[in-house]
Amino acid sequence: MPSFTLIDIHTVYTRAHMGIVAQHTILNRQLLAGHRSSRYFMSNISNVPPVDTSLREEDETAEQGNKANSLSVLKALWQFMKPYKKTLVGASIALVFTAGITLSIGQGVRLLIDDGFVAQSSEALANAVLMIIGLSLLMAVGTYTRFYLVSWLGERVVADLRKSVFDHIITLHPSYFETNRSGEIMSRLTTDTTLLQNIIGSSFSMALRSSLTFVGALILLLVTNLKLSLIVLVGVPLVLLPILLYGRRVRKLSKASQDSIADVGSYAGEIIQHIKTVQSYTREQHESASFGSEVEKAFQVAKKRVRQRALLIAIVILLMFGAIGGLLWVGGNDMLAGRMSGGDLAAFVFYAIMMASAVATISEVYGELQRATGATERLVDLLNVESLIPMLAAKGIQTPPAMGSQLSFEAVNFNYPSRPDQPALKDLNLSVAEGKSLALVGPSGAGKSTVLELLQRFYDPSAGRIVLNGVDIRQLDTATLRSQLAVVPQQPALFTNDVWYNIRYGKPEATDEQVMESAKAAHAHEFIMQLPEGYSSYLGEQGTRLSGGQKQRLAIARAILKDPKILLLDEATSALDAESEYHVQRALETLMKNRTTIIIAHRLATILHADSIAVLDQGQLVAQGSHTELLQSSPLYKRLADLQFQSMD
Repeated sequence: MPSFTLIDIHTVYTRAHMGIVAQHTILNRQLLAGHRSSRYFMSNISNVPPVDTSLREEDETAEQGNKANSLSVLKALWQFMKPYKKTLVGASIALVFTAGITLSIGQGVRLLIDDGFVAQSSEALANAVLMIIGLSLLMAVGTYTRFYLVSWLGERVVADLRKSVFDHIITLHPSYFETNRSGEIMSRLTTDTTLLQNIIGSSFSMALRSSLTFVGALILLLVTNLKLSLIVLVGVPLVLLPILLYGRRVRKLSKASQDSIADVGSYAGEIIQHIKTVQSYTREQHESASFGSEVEKAFQVAKKRVRQRALLIAIVILLMFGAIGGLLWVGGNDMLAGRMSGGDLAAFVFYAIMMASAVATISEVYGELQRATGATERLVDLLNVESLIPMLAAKGIQTPPAMGSQLSFEAVNFNYPSRPDQPALKDLNLSVAEGKSLALVGPSGAGKSTVLELLQRFYDPSAGRIVLNGVDIRQLDTATLRSQLAVVPQQPALFTNDVWYNIRYGKPEATDEQVMESAKAAHAHEFIMQLPEGYSSYLGEQGTRLSGGQKQRLAIARAILKDPKILLLDEATSALDAESEYHVQRALETLMKNRTTIIIAHRLATILHADSIAVLDQGQLVAQGSHTELLQSSPLYKRLADLQFQSMD
């Protein structure tokens, strides 16, 4: 009997050690998830704007306000999980299967000791070992199936969620992006969805598995020994109390550590974005010192987190082994007195450790669900934003079969949402006959670009209306309206792709020959052919590999290729040298023939050929006519003309 007792104690302590290791893994999972999010942010530093600290405040508010509402995560995500019910069923079956196999191992341990060691039976020992090996193989298969299906489901649901959020974002009205920072929106689209990926692909599975394990282990504890079960039920809360208290402190420090790492990434992103300015002003050493200071702040926060984490682990080990020691003392006395077998004692300790680990897992996962609740609500809020500019026209409105291009602004008033007290346009009346050109001139802030934005229906007037071929543009589908327009903006928008893609952006079905003809008409073909791979050359982020004039000519080529009925030119030649401007002006004159054209220009020499010139000032139309007429009737126009033409002389 003494030799058996030593073996029994060794087995029990080995199982206990395994439980502690598993529990430590659970305690660290929250921290690892935070660092994964931080690494994700750092890896996308060049693409994501600096993180706004207001997002963190939202995180903290959401976390505090949703402690009792963790199940809302499942409710909000269910619409994305419904299409994959078969996968859910398969994962659930694998989950129940592995939980049952795990609990069965405890009975294998009991048989190993009672029928093998105690009975001194080699055959029974072999059978018990084979049973444990068989159960282990079944558990491995079940675990593989569960892990694969749950991880696949997490990846799939998050991919669908990201696509859904992005598809909704690109349909929102531009004023939404004036009042909501792009860095915050990008954080929701990336960091929040990454957090949900961890929750769906791991935490939900852990919570369900631990719940099943807890119930099963509790039943088997009561069946094995009622007295020891009561001791466990009293002792488990005492062990979990410091875990919960210190766990919250560790989570807070983990959040602070994540925020500090985000600060490092945000600072580095800003410096990299403005690297030319940094080098031009020889601020490299200063920025290096400042970045080092940010890194040290992150280290100090991380050091506090590590200290608390180490203390938590030490307390858990002390309490767990103390509790196991107490169980062994009480159970060992019962075993020596013949009131229970050694196998029952080993199985009991095995189930006690499993139950404690299950409770610890659920408590940790609950903390993750609190974080996920805030992330889910932010994503759902984003999905629930209704665009002020609907994509489809109101019911009953028919699009004219032959859309013309006659334009008129009728008593239009408008204020930008971000500046509600500053009118951008006041009682504006303008008209452009079909096939004619109208030039808009005036000082900066006069409302010229606002006219083009309203015409493209990025915003709607607060009063008055804009009419296209006799129809209020608010009664047209935005796709129908914008298909009639082509815009050459003052700051050309180029995508991180090749030349083919950027020119063909407004007409994806265009042939290579059509693209090249448009480039030649915009005097872009020559410099394109000098690029390393010609039209297949990638232009870098926002076209950084091109000069300002080259970007402008690609934008003009894009507009030429679209072949619109209405052409909008916003300082289209402002970035060109004199020779290129001459050739592009000739190309634009050809393009403008028989097209309704609105031109914005600060350089009056470029709009002398316009059929009409409108002078705007402080959102109002102050004069309209030809160049010669305005020199006589408009003091503002005459002053602008005198300043420009005198400087040219």
